[in-house]
Amino acid sequence: MNTIEKYITIDKGVQNGQSVFRGTRVPVQSLFWHLEKGVTINEFLEDFPSVSEDQTIGILEIANKFLTSNQIIKLYEAVD
Repeated sequence: MNTIEKYITIDKGVQNGQSVFRGTRVPVQSLFWHLEKGVTINEFLEDFPSVSEDQTIGILEIANKFLTSNQIIKLYEAVD
């Protein structure tokens, strides 16, 4: 089972507390920025060699679970 902690760390001393890929200084947001710009996952991985394909796919799977949850309204309200 995938858990967020397997893929993400948050530390105030790393990238000002942004969520980053575990074991790296690469913000998770950078993956979504790249995808929004039409960059492929392989190109993202080339740009950030410290991030593994497993981490990238894991983050996308977790995002999918959040976005397809029948509790999405509560999740949205919690971060709004």
